[in-house]
Amino acid sequence: MLDEAGNVAPLILEITAALKAYAPVGDAFEIICVDDGSQDTTVEEVRQVMQAHPGVRLIRHPQRIGMSPAIRNGVRQARATWIMTIDGDRQNDPADAPRLLDLAWSKGRERKVLVGGIRVNRRDTTGKRLASRFANKIRKSLLQDDCPDTGCSLKVFQRDTYLELPFFTGLHRFMPALFKLYGHQTIFTPVNDRPREHGISKSDFIGRAVKGLFDLLGVFWITQRTPPPERGQEIPKDPSTI
Repeated sequence: MLDEAGNVAPLILEITAALKAYAPVGDAFEIICVDDGSQDTTVEEVRQVMQAHPGVRLIRHPQRIGMSPAIRNGVRQARATWIMTIDGDRQNDPADAPRLLDLAWSKGRERKVLVGGIRVNRRDTTGKRLASRFANKIRKSLLQDDCPDTGCSLKVFQRDTYLELPFFTGLHRFMPALFKLYGHQTIFTPVNDRPREHGISKSDFIGRAVKGLFDLLGVFWITQRTPPPERGQEIPKDPSTI
């Protein structure tokens, strides 16, 4: 999150309300807020919420380093097996969180899967929607990741599976492609998209397009140079047991 004063405190309360049904059955959760160098009162808002909610943790970067490093730092600090990422601007709806978790766990909690949201009825500006649509089309045609909306931050995945992915500063845009590349299942489901109520978007269309092109070419190179997932089986020492 970056300069999300007015958004972060109500977002934490929404997440807590959405996931409270999981806590009584032993699925206690923590909320990790990663502040990426905010210059407003975002950090102070989080600290106030932390006083009443001990499950909230704060990681603060002294200066802005970008979304992918921020996500990675949060995941590395997490104690849980499963991770859910969500934007700090409240445009993602925490009410969708239980459904994504249920999809991820529907065939067992041991499987390696990424569940991603597909934003419907986008509430962004026309320019942002068109840029996102164009970027998704180019990425899908080149990487064949079958992801309609890789820019949606609402995602669920296993911590260790994510940390095994090759890391670079644009990783958050290519997670579905890399999960699929390494033999993991990807599931996409429609989620709500809400208008921003406080603050302004930090998107830089031109800068993001240039960086995204280099990242896309890099990920395409990885897809061409990565062998198929290994399916080997350990052979016992005693041949009679085979």
